[in-house]
Amino acid sequence: MPPLLEARGLRFSRNDEPVFGPLDFAVEANEALLVQGDNGAGKTTLLRVLAGLLKLDEGEVLIEGRVADAYQRSHAIAYLGHLAALKADLSALENLDFLCGLHGRRANLVPEQAMAMVGLAGYEDALARQLSAGQKKRLSLARLWLSPAPLWLLDEPYANLDLDGIELVNRMVQAHLQDGGATLVTTHGAYAAPPVRTRMLVMRKPA
Repeated sequence: MPPLLEARGLRFSRNDEPVFGPLDFAVEANEALLVQGDNGAGKTTLLRVLAGLLKLDEGEVLIEGRVADAYQRSHAIAYLGHLAALKADLSALENLDFLCGLHGRRANLVPEQAMAMVGLAGYEDALARQLSAGQKKRLSLARLWLSPAPLWLLDEPYANLDLDGIELVNRMVQAHLQDGGATLVTTHGAYAAPPVRTRMLVMRKPA
């Protein structure tokens, strides 16, 4: 079977300055790809390119062996970035309902269940602007858990989380991989996930 995600010859530049590339890598189902590198190495940019939020200069992104454009990738990929991507004046539950309307929802799972799973039971009616940074991160994790996308792109997923939150991310990654999914994780430091099949991609600033 082809990899869930394959990248061939990816190049990206900003204002005619190279950010990364060429990059070639793949991630299989049931596997995590750890993307490491210093600040400015292009880790966040790579995830945004894969998610279809930025346009490549060169290269191809394949999903299950087929070249996928930005629209097709948006249906196969769930992206968790640095920003919570929440509407401040909607409640926590309204935010999840809105995002499920945009991106779809995993079968047999409702937003209230996802909120309970990430430790936010009882906060359904709280406005997003009233939540702490850690609670906003947990709400974003609930949205991720609700997504039917097989490929997760997680940009520094441990930021703003306490030890319990870090363990929550690890359990989510493990469960997602066991369910046939795959995950790309960017990090400055060690990857604290539970034992899963992991591949490494080290990015460096262009010379």
